[in-house]
Parts: sequence; structure tokens; C-alpha cells
Amino acid sequence: MSGTDIRQEIRRLLRERNAVLLAHNYMRDEIQEIADITGDSLQLSQEAARTGAAVIVFCGVHFMAESAAILSPDKTVLLPRPDAGCPMADMVDVAGLRELKARHPGVPVVTYVNSSAAVKAESDICCTSANAVSVVKSLPDTKLIFTPDRNLGRWIARFVPDKEFIFWDGYCPTHERLTAERVRQMKAEHPDALFICHPECAPEISALADHVCSTSGMYLYCAKSQARKFIIGTEAGILYKLRQENPDKEFILASPALICPNMKLTSLEDLLLCLQTMQPVVTVPEGVRLRAQAALDRMLAVPRD
Repeated sequence: MSGTDIRQEIRRLLRERNAVLLAHNYMRDEIQEIADITGDSLQLSQEAARTGAAVIVFCGVHFMAESAAILSPDKTVLLPRPDAGCPMADMVDVAGLRELKARHPGVPVVTYVNSSAAVKAESDICCTSANAVSVVKSLPDTKLIFTPDRNLGRWIARFVPDKEFIFWDGYCPTHERLTAERVRQMKAEHPDALFICHPECAPEISALADHVCSTSGMYLYCAKSQARKFIIGTEAGILYKLRQENPDKEFILASPALICPNMKLTSLEDLLLCLQTMQPVVTVPEGVRLRAQAALDRMLAVPRD
């Protein structure tokens, strides 16, 4: 079957199954091209929950499909590649988090959405990279546990100097591969470019950036900016939509190391097989789901700055 035939069959099956196809911003170009909705992980789950679709097909990694299952318990959630995981999400587990909470009784846990449903269920409130500062500012507590991303946590801490953070020692291996030396080299080679990076990058990288923001923030910033050239410090998949939306601007990946192998696992063939078999299904136990949803709901109730 040709690539065109596969695409057509995928779209036919989506209609037949009353399914909505979600693709994270870091997915392969050809996956983003045929998706109904592209975006950040939680945003995708929220938009899918608002649709009349009976089936959510999530082209992303496992914790993202879990988030869709948390917010849409009445829908079937499919993940074309169940082996598409997130190393950062895997760095924190329930047992370890419970032990940390026991050492710091009464200290609230703020958990990045890049985490498992079980870890969200052990948390007081969640955050995204876009709303993390607002979430932390909303809490009256002066001491917080932040999990799992130490880099995002340290970025947030810059804006709330009156709070003490206990950071879980997790990180995104893909963003961690970007070095300050490489960024300085790219800035020297492209002095007319702005350098934008994700807050999952290490603090020394964020310190070199003209702007630090989430992936959705990058789309907005680059569209509004008068600059014509950008060095992008996040996963390579973001370039597809940036170039589509800004054909008159140039986007350069900060490093060829910025490729997440998990985000690149899902192929059109995987997606087709998933729709043909209606497998694999991702579910979250109801007790875990309700507690995880409570942490997400608390986040969604926080006004944005």
C-alpha cells in the first residue's frame, strides 16, 4: 500500500470509527499532516474531550494517552505505539514520591503533566510548562515539592524567589543533550537569529535564550515576532508547524541531538494497524483516575497571569 493509500485508509477508518486523531507537536511530519488536532499534550486531551468522537487516537507517548483517558472516561483511547514512553515521566514513581512526601509532611506536591496518571494521583496539583509559574504562585505555601522535571522547576523558581523548592531529580534526556557550547556556536553562526528554548532545557541554556516558553508559546512568539530567523531549542518535530505557519521566516534546530526517539516511534503504518484492530487501548483505574483528575482540575481552576 502506498503512502497516499495509507493516508486515505486512515482517514476512512477515522470516520468509520467516529474517532479523532491527535498528534503531539513532536510527532513525525507525516503524522502531524493528517491529524485532526495538533498541539501540546494536555491541550490535546482537553480538546478531544470536547469533541463528539467516541474514540481518541493519540499519537504521542504513554502519559499523554493516560491524560486523555483521565479527561474522557467515556471514550476509547488508543495509543498506536504502547512502547512510546517518556524517560522523564519514568524517573518518578509512586513509591518514591510517597517516601519523599513522608519526609516532608504537609508540603504540597506540584507535578508536571509529563508524568504518569499514578503520580498525578499522588499530587496536590498539576502544571504545564505554559502555566507552571501561575500554578506555583497560586499556592499559599512557602515550601513545595516539584516533580519530575528539575529544569522546569528551577525555571519556575526564578519567578517566585519567596518559595522554597524540593526538586525531584528528573529531566528530559532530549532537552538535556543541548549544550551551552552548542548554543553559543549557533548564535555566533547566526547573529541575526533569536534563540528560543523550552524550560525543560538546563538552566545554563535558558540563560542564553532570548525567550523561554512552551511549544504552544513558541508558535505564538514566532508568529508575532518581527524577527525573520530563529534558533529553536526544543524537539525537532516543532519545526513542521513553525515552517507551515511562517513561510517567510527561517527556523534552525539548535542541535541535531534534539530528536526524541519515543516521539518518532509512531509511523503511518502503526496508526493504520491501530485503527484496524482498535488496539492498544489505554485505560486508567477509576480510583487513580479520579485522584489524578482532581489534581488536573485544581490546575485548571488557577487564573493565568
